[in-house]
Amino acid sequence: MWLTDTQKIGVGLTAFGVLFMLLGVMLFFDGGLLAIGNILFIGGLTLIIGLSKTIAFFARPEKMRGTICFLGGVCLVFARWAVVGIVVEAIGFVNLFGDFFPVVIGFLRKMPVIGSVLNTPGISHVIDKLMGSKLPV
Repeated sequence: MWLTDTQKIGVGLTAFGVLFMLLGVMLFFDGGLLAIGNILFIGGLTLIIGLSKTIAFFARPEKMRGTICFLGGVCLVFARWAVVGIVVEAIGFVNLFGDFFPVVIGFLRKMPVIGSVLNTPGISHVIDKLMGSKLPV
């Protein structure tokens, strides 16, 4: 599958958004970095999957609690309540994207260095317990 130029820009924006959010957390919840990270993450996600699919993803009835928590956390970060906003945003993120975690773990297990770490007996057992058997294939 080939990515269009718009999707490539979206991947870059999403990666920079995650980087800015990590930096914001590491620098004691710096509100400016967290706000920039949120804007880049949401913008990148929109460029990757398109505006209509992004709205459809966030507006699904079964994911409404996650959407409210995620967007509420973003609003709290913008209102300078960075610590509370990130916690609420993390809860929403897990509710929204939690279905993708087993797929991501399955992909990471096939990577050269990370896969060998994740497949060690102790770590593998913990990850299997946390993820369950939700892999689609």
